[in-house]
Amino acid sequence: MTIDNLHYEVFPTRREMGLKAATDVAATIKKLLETKETIGIIFAAAPSQNEFLESLVSNKDIEWNRINAFHMDEYIGLESDAPQGFGNFLRKRIFDLVPFKSVSYIPNKITDTESAITSYTQLIKNTGIDITCMGIGENAHIAFNDPHVADFNDPAMMKVVDLDLKCRNQQVHDGCFKELDDVPTQAFTLTIPVLMSAQYVFCIVPAQTKAQAVYNTINSEISEKYPSTIMRTRPGCRMYLDTDSASLL
Repeated sequence: MTIDNLHYEVFPTRREMGLKAATDVAATIKKLLETKETIGIIFAAAPSQNEFLESLVSNKDIEWNRINAFHMDEYIGLESDAPQGFGNFLRKRIFDLVPFKSVSYIPNKITDTESAITSYTQLIKNTGIDITCMGIGENAHIAFNDPHVADFNDPAMMKVVDLDLKCRNQQVHDGCFKELDDVPTQAFTLTIPVLMSAQYVFCIVPAQTKAQAVYNTINSEISEKYPSTIMRTRPGCRMYLDTDSASLL
């Protein structure tokens, strides 16, 4: 099904959803590498991505050594080895499992945030982004662009944001933190223009907790109130749902 420029599919199970998304991403990687020596991919870190990442890593036909990998957001203030850190999440599930050409990590324990932003921004500029693999939050955020800080025309490529309450509660719902007080209040995020600068955007969104966000993505006005609606303005965006996340459609 298609709404504006966003194509979306609904699958009976999370595993089928993840497998199809991984199959499509792998085919896109192969297509891009026919004309480019290397490509850049941004990955999201969340339990919603588990089935997709597992299927992608198992693909034996991907030339990982021609891919530069990034992640799209990171908490500020966690210990460097904290399992909730998004870099650590991706390290365990994909970054350490396949031989990327390079992996660029956003630091999670740092005092000089401006230096971190400048450094990571330059890495992205040097490499370029061809594919974004992401999810959407319960408040329809993409990366950590919550509605109160989302900007479809953000002049920055990366910034520090205050996380809203719904976003922080989601981290508890996902089982990443035991209590709300454990969830950091600030994070780095790549901005919406950077995420959408990729030629191809693959959005993987399972679970009942995302049903309202999926409904708003497809049916609400295109605005920063629902950051994920930006996908409807961009050719090359595909969203993968399971029956739970699509239950309100």
